[in-house]
Amino acid sequence: MTRRTEWPDSAADPGAASGSGEGAGRRSRSRSSDSGSPSSSRAEKGEPRDPVERARNICLRLLTGTPRTRKQLADALRKREIPDEAAEEVLSRFEDVGLIDDAAFADAWVESRHHGRGLARRALVRELRTKGVDAAVIDEAVGQLDSEQEEETARELVARKLRSTRGLDRDKRLRRLAGMLARKGYGEGMALRVVRRALEEEGEDTEGLDEPF
Repeated sequence: MTRRTEWPDSAADPGAASGSGEGAGRRSRSRSSDSGSPSSSRAEKGEPRDPVERARNICLRLLTGTPRTRKQLADALRKREIPDEAAEEVLSRFEDVGLIDDAAFADAWVESRHHGRGLARRALVRELRTKGVDAAVIDEAVGQLDSEQEEETARELVARKLRSTRGLDRDKRLRRLAGMLARKGYGEGMALRVVRRALEEEGEDTEGLDEPF
């Protein structure tokens, strides 16, 4: 609802103002300088004064084309100095209507980042934590991946990287391939097993590669 500003009669009727033109000029300049306040700047940009409406508009803009967690939106509202009460009202309402759904976000994140980037469960857990997803929700989402699927993805990653390591000595190939898997969150045991198998298939002697790298 737009608030109507009531001006004094003297401001509404220039003829009723007292004092010289110079004084009127000073009053005019004073009103112009007042317009530089944050609330006036927002009004000039067409932003609503009501904090709930502002919070709603901010969230809708941020959600356009990009799902976000409740914490991500809450952090954005805090940076824009939206009062906590208004932020809570809008965020809860958005959850009620399904515009915020951390469980769906986590499921989609796991699907995308595992199949698109080859990230292992450990790396996915780290990423979802930084986005403020609840631990129980993370566990359920990451539970989509079992150890067999994770190892199959690790094999695919090594197969794609294997050619670029040809010509290097065996130990250097091992470190490079296993290091790539480690950066994507794969455990040491799985990484060693997968890399050893890939090297054996290329005819490499893998004797002594049972030790942790």
